[in-house]
Amino acid sequence: MTDPVHVVWFKRDLRIADHRALTKAAAQGAVLPLFVAEPALWRQPDMAGRHWAFVADCLVELRHDLEALGQPLVVRVGSVTEVLETIDAARGIAALWSHEETGNAWTYARDLEVAAWCRARGVTWHQERQNGVMRRLGSRDGWARRWDRFMAEPATAPPPALPSLAGLDPGGIPAAADLGLGHDPCPQRQRGGRDAALERLQTFLSERGRDYRRAMSNPAEGAAACSRLSPHLAWGSLSAREVTQATWARQKALKAAAKEAAARETIAGWRGSMTSFAGRLHWRCHFAQKLEDEPRLEFACLHSAYEGLRPAEPDRARLMAWCNGETGLPFVDACMRALTATGWMNFRMRAMLTAVASYHLWLDWRRPGEHLARLFTDYDPGIHWPQVQMQSGTTGINTVRIYNPVKQGHDQDPQGAFVRRWLPELAAVPDQFIHEPWRWEAAGRVLDRDYPFPIVDHLAAAKEARQKVWAVRRGAAYRATADAIQDKHGSRKSGVRPVVRPKRRSPPGDQLSLSLGREEQS
Repeated sequence: MTDPVHVVWFKRDLRIADHRALTKAAAQGAVLPLFVAEPALWRQPDMAGRHWAFVADCLVELRHDLEALGQPLVVRVGSVTEVLETIDAARGIAALWSHEETGNAWTYARDLEVAAWCRARGVTWHQERQNGVMRRLGSRDGWARRWDRFMAEPATAPPPALPSLAGLDPGGIPAAADLGLGHDPCPQRQRGGRDAALERLQTFLSERGRDYRRAMSNPAEGAAACSRLSPHLAWGSLSAREVTQATWARQKALKAAAKEAAARETIAGWRGSMTSFAGRLHWRCHFAQKLEDEPRLEFACLHSAYEGLRPAEPDRARLMAWCNGETGLPFVDACMRALTATGWMNFRMRAMLTAVASYHLWLDWRRPGEHLARLFTDYDPGIHWPQVQMQSGTTGINTVRIYNPVKQGHDQDPQGAFVRRWLPELAAVPDQFIHEPWRWEAAGRVLDRDYPFPIVDHLAAAKEARQKVWAVRRGAAYRATADAIQDKHGSRKSGVRPVVRPKRRSPPGDQLSLSLGREEQS
C-alpha cells in the first residue's frame, strides 16, 4: 500500500517557479501534479477556443518542467470532484493544494463543490495566495502597502525533485473540440508557455518598453511597446511577483544609471515608462480585488440605479454590427477586427470599444462584455468585469468617458494606416476622409457597397447617452449609494501612486467626460 499523495491542483498558475502550493506540498510528501480540463467550464459564455489554445501551450511546457523534476503533469478531463474521487480511491489523498483564484461565477461554484468534497472526505485543502488580491478583506485602507509587502517577499523556488509515481498515466492534453469548443480562428494569437513569457518580460524591460508611456494608447505602436505579458499573468506562466520584482530591479538600475552623464541619453524615456508600468501592476490586482469582494459584479451593475437603464435584451442588429466590426465607424471596426485576429488590444482601445457599445449603441454591458471576454486571450474575470462596468458607466464612482470614435481615430491613427490594414475595403478612400468616409464626395463608391454607413450618428448618440446618464444620478439616494461603493471599492490616496500625465485639458465638445460625484482616485 503506497502512502497517500499530495495533489497539487494547477488552475491559473501554470508554472513551477514561484509556486508556493507546489513547493509546500513537495515538502510534505509525494506530489501528484494535476490539471483538470473541465468541459463544463469551457462551455461557459465567456470562454473560447483561443483561451484553451494558450492554456494548451502552457500545459506542454509545464508538463516538461515537472517531468524534469521527476513527475510529469497529470491531465484529466471531467469534473474536479470526480477526478479527485478517482485519485482518492486509487491512491488516497493526503491533502489538496492550490492557489487562490478570483474567477467567474462558475469557478466559484465549482470551488464550493470541491470544498464540500474535501470536508466530506476529511481532506485538507490548502489554498495559497499568489497575487495582491486578499480574501475576506475588511477594508481597502492600507491595501496598497500590503500589496507592496507581498510582492517584495522572496519568490518561491521550485522543489529540487519530485518522486515519480509508478503506474500513473499522465494523460493527453485534449483538443479544443474535446471540450466542446467551436472553431475560433485567431491567426496572430500570442504563444503561451513559460519560454514565451520570459522572452516577453526580458525584451520589454530591456528593449521594447522604452516608449511604453508614449505609445501605449496607440493600437499599432502599443502592440510592440506594451509588455504583452497580460495573457501570461492571466494564466500564470509568470507570477505577478516575478514581473513586479523584475520591474523594480529595472527601475533601480535606471535610477543608478541616471547619475552617469554618459548614460542619460541612453535611458531617456525608460524611467517614465517603467513608473507607468509599475503602477499598472498595482491596478491589475486593484480591479481584481473588486470582483473578489463583490462577485455579483459579473452579472449586476455595481450601482443599482443603473439596472434597467439600457434594454436588457440588446438590439441584435447593433450588437452584431459591433461584434463583427461593421458599425460604419472605421476606427472602431478596425480595432474590433484587429482584436478578433490577434486576441489583444491596448487598454485605451478596449475602453473605447466598450464605451461605443454602451453609450453610442446603447447596449447593456453584459452581452458585449461576454463577447470581449471571448476575444481577449488574456481574459481574466477579476479584471475584465470591473473594467467593463467602469467603461460602461455603471459603477457610480468613476468618471464616465464617452469616447468620440472619430476623434480617437484622428488622435491615434492620424495617417489611417491602422484602419487601412484592418479595413481593406476602404482602400479607395483618401487619407483626409479615412476616419469619416461619409464626408467624402465619392462615398457612394464604397459605402453601402463594400462598407456600411455608420449605424448611428455618433455625436447625437453620445449626447443622448449623456442626458440619460445624468438623469440617473439625481437625488440623495444615488449619492449615498455611490459613497458606500467608494468606501468599499475605491483606492486610497495613501496607496497607489498616480501615474504622471501631462496636465489635462478640458475635453473638446465632441468628446464627453462626465463626473458622477466622488471619483475613484486613478
